[in-house]
Amino acid sequence: MLSKEELVRSLVAARRNAVVVTTMSIVRTWGRYSNSDLDFASADSAMGHSADLALGIALAQPKRKVICLNGDGSMLMTLGSLATIVEARAENLILLIVQNETFEITGNQPIPAANRIDFSMLARGVGFKNCYNFDDVQRYEQTLDSILKQKGPTFLTVKVESGNEGPLSRGSTQEVAYLKPSLAESAHQLRETLLAERCF
Repeated sequence: MLSKEELVRSLVAARRNAVVVTTMSIVRTWGRYSNSDLDFASADSAMGHSADLALGIALAQPKRKVICLNGDGSMLMTLGSLATIVEARAENLILLIVQNETFEITGNQPIPAANRIDFSMLARGVGFKNCYNFDDVQRYEQTLDSILKQKGPTFLTVKVESGNEGPLSRGSTQEVAYLKPSLAESAHQLRETLLAERCF
């Protein structure tokens, strides 16, 4: 099992110019290690729609990798998006499930079927091209770079230790930079960055 820091550090080093969409318990951890204009916190909004948002970005930016760090509880809420991603042929999308088996930011309540659900099997069943499971930091670090170079859509499940991150909010008092602007301001900033870089 990985810590959230182990998951994030390797991905920050390997992401290159990918857009990274985060949600729920991984938002603050990502923001402590990365301060890129291509980071987007899908936080302080409806739960369960980060994968949908990442798909939209991937379709609008087909020559750029888009990585979504989704929670396992969030993924359970929108399992239908897996089929939509495959149907859309989003070859540049990487969906990574942060599997801590709890709704961490609301008090670590266990998610349904916490000990039994196999997210990668579900993704494989709807047609994801590449599916991986990780619970060992060494194998994760050794294979991550090659995984990010593959044509997808790609699905990763990474088992991580549950933590004690509390509820998310936005505003000038937040510790990580991408939680300081509002959700609308963050979306506008990401759009401006993508337009400026013209990676279509």
